[in-house]
Amino acid sequence: MRDVAAAISPRLAAEALVASVDGRLVDLTYPLHADATVRFITPDHAEALMVYRHSTAHLLAAAVTALFPEAQCGIGPATDEGFFYDFVVSRPFVPDDLARIEAKMRDLAAQDLPFDRQMWAREEAIDFFRRRGEPLKVELIDDKTAGQREVSCYTIKDRETFVDFCIGPHVPSTGRLRAFRLLSTSNAYWKGDARNQAMQRVYGTAFPSQADLETYLHRLEEAKKRDHRKLGKELGLFTSHPWAPGAAFWLAKGTTLYNLLAAYMREVLFPAGYVELKTPLIYNKALWETSGHWEHYRDNMFVIEAEDEQMSVKPMNCPGHFLVFASEGRSYRDLPLRFYEQTPLHRKEASGVLSGLTRVRQFSQDDAHCFVTEEQIGEEIERLLRLVQRVYSDFGLSYTVKLSTRPEDFLGEATTWDHAQAQLGRALEAAGQAFTAAAGEGAFYGPKIDVDVTDAIGRKWQCATIQLDYEMPRRFDLTYIGADNAEHRPVVIHRAIVGSFERFIALLIEHYAGAFPLWLAPVQVVVLPISDKHLQYAREVRAALDHAGLRADLDDRTEKIGYKIREAQLQKVPYMLVVGNREAAERNVAVRSRSEGDLGSFSVDELIAQVREESASKGQRTLARVPATSSPS
Repeated sequence: MRDVAAAISPRLAAEALVASVDGRLVDLTYPLHADATVRFITPDHAEALMVYRHSTAHLLAAAVTALFPEAQCGIGPATDEGFFYDFVVSRPFVPDDLARIEAKMRDLAAQDLPFDRQMWAREEAIDFFRRRGEPLKVELIDDKTAGQREVSCYTIKDRETFVDFCIGPHVPSTGRLRAFRLLSTSNAYWKGDARNQAMQRVYGTAFPSQADLETYLHRLEEAKKRDHRKLGKELGLFTSHPWAPGAAFWLAKGTTLYNLLAAYMREVLFPAGYVELKTPLIYNKALWETSGHWEHYRDNMFVIEAEDEQMSVKPMNCPGHFLVFASEGRSYRDLPLRFYEQTPLHRKEASGVLSGLTRVRQFSQDDAHCFVTEEQIGEEIERLLRLVQRVYSDFGLSYTVKLSTRPEDFLGEATTWDHAQAQLGRALEAAGQAFTAAAGEGAFYGPKIDVDVTDAIGRKWQCATIQLDYEMPRRFDLTYIGADNAEHRPVVIHRAIVGSFERFIALLIEHYAGAFPLWLAPVQVVVLPISDKHLQYAREVRAALDHAGLRADLDDRTEKIGYKIREAQLQKVPYMLVVGNREAAERNVAVRSRSEGDLGSFSVDELIAQVREESASKGQRTLARVPATSSPS
């Protein structure tokens, strides 16, 4: 392949990393024996990033085995954020180790050592890694190459420097790898199973250019500042306790935020024809056998015994909604019928993956199920896409859409799936919604539309989902009487817009860096008396704000006004109202904005009117600055 690139252009030969031959990525040493469709992948191609990262993972392993000869290598894949490699070592890695490893990686990169793919006889490869004391590699070869005569291995320079069982492809040489950084370490287990060999995982990232790397590292630093776990504690939103793993303790301000989000979704959905339900938290296993969850999802459910019955806490609302639908006769005139629910759900996530609000065991959703006729699918999906657009617009969030299709483990018939997928695709096109395909990522009972939200620093969060389901109505024998007076089967659309409230609040905390817009802020306004003699008037202002329905606080501590302002700023309160002698005499307040600084003096009534208007407009209107005349006293 390198000769082909050179024949096209010396520059292409110098820049090419790998090639695509009939859609398959291969090394530049790949021999071309027949006509084929060939593309050369250079650093500016999208495919290049994962190649860089995979090759840098090998570079990491070469550095580790050079510095720690007793280390055993596990696996080292590229990921969306970088790469990692797992090792068996005699002690955990410490920060000084990472610095040494990265320095060794740079030394190997500076030597511009070749990546060389070699095809070994399978038994030769097994014997080689066994003699080297690498039983995990032997196990991998056994698992991945059963029935093969040869296996693919890559060296860096030669077998003594580094060799790994791998199908590639890789960059031509280590000299192509310049923009990388090791980030952290963690505990891991072979094949992700806690019963297996304990390992040390080293995380890193790599990019085609140093500029790309610096941009990413800046984003990481920004993400640390925005970490919802850190800000959640500092802002008094939520806490946790080891006796309730995976469940948040919502503090007063966090509960206010949670309730604001729940109330907002009701305000959006009730005018759109939704009715709210509350269904049981615990069901007999017969329900889950009917739905298929007992077979396909049981490992993720909290199963309990009660009076010799096996039961489960619900991980989702849909089966309960099916029972409500079936509880009375339904007519085509009732459809679309839209059930909505916010009750808590529980899923048995592994303790090792629990993280703040983003990965929890207890959560609630803006969960709904729309029961429609076949003819209503397109219109209902379009309505849902418009709701998605409205909600994310109110939060100032951009998003992308993908159509997730049939997974390998699915319920029902493939022809039904094909029909459902076509229905979703047509609805997306009718709504003018751009989308990409995500093959095999549908739910086990139906295809779905997934929405990825992009936050303020460019990260993507999977939030909204719209799932088309023909299978569950059949399993629960759901029917309605059509215009022809015969029974028909409804189609169910499972849908959530913000998804898990917990995860969405984590997204919002990090998107806004804790500085929520006025309409979402747990405390919208804080009153700051300059001294104790201004307390009475400050209490009157607070009372007027409370009466107007604003979320107000009063800082009545015996502290200097500068200290109170700094504290309010750290708590990210949108507006601070300073009151002193002049304000008390003139019955007004000196307003300070969290983002704009001093705005001047307002009468209390004027302030209330403008704050309410800003809140109602979701930030489209803000307080106007009043020309300063004098400072509060």
